[in-house]
Amino acid sequence: MRADDEQRSAPIVPARNAALSLRRGLALLDHVADRTRNGAASVSLGELASMLGTAKSTVLRLTAPMVETDLLRRTPDAGFTLGLGALLLGQSYLEGIDLRSAAAPFMRRTAEATGLTCHLVVPDGTDIVYVDKVETRGTVRMGSRIGNRMPMRNTASGKAIVAFGDPGLLGAVLAVPATAMTDQSITDDGRWRQEVERTRARGYGIDDRENEPGIRCVAAPVLDHANQVVGAMSISGLASRFPAAAVRELGDGVVRTALEISVALGSSSAQLALRRTTPGGAVR
Repeated sequence: MRADDEQRSAPIVPARNAALSLRRGLALLDHVADRTRNGAASVSLGELASMLGTAKSTVLRLTAPMVETDLLRRTPDAGFTLGLGALLLGQSYLEGIDLRSAAAPFMRRTAEATGLTCHLVVPDGTDIVYVDKVETRGTVRMGSRIGNRMPMRNTASGKAIVAFGDPGLLGAVLAVPATAMTDQSITDDGRWRQEVERTRARGYGIDDRENEPGIRCVAAPVLDHANQVVGAMSISGLASRFPAAAVRELGDGVVRTALEISVALGSSSAQLALRRTTPGGAVR
């Protein structure tokens, strides 16, 4: 049989079936990633089959190409975990965000000067996603990890992004049912609106033990070359080492650092704001 005859006789997979298989495969990958982020060493074949509501043989068929490309890896207990291919994809994504490289030296400087942990986040819907983190030898280790996501509602960074970002974002955040992460979380919509207004007035958002017990945080928005909010930079630490009395001084410092990062990204409005706050009008 000639090659062209072989091609004509090969079975054709309907586009609709291929799309369904792709969606199912991505759902499997996402589930394994989510369980891994939450501390699972591996995810069993049975759990994945139950999650999809399908047979184990179907899961094996769907995961086969992901195992071949190392997006997933089989574990000795016959389960699945993320493979090196997933890590490389994640690294490529992060390296493509100019925000990280622009912010890195400013975050290192701030972490060393304050002894607190610095975070860099980007918005994703009504969540924030951690894309960078800087700790120094003297900082208390935080439970946050690069790639983790949190609701904007419970974080200082989320408040900063809502206060200075797209006007429609406030309504979108309030449309999501509030979840109390601690007994300090603000679940009342009216109070949270007021907190966003205060954030806009002072220039930085505050998380006063609302996301993690005993952790205080302040954050300011980061702008890009189009003067649009593309993320936020924050500092956080134990409330005992980051007292309420220090919030204003440290908050003003975070605002300045976020402006410097924004200038590095080409923001003209951040450059003007820095000139207004720097003696002699020079931007450092």
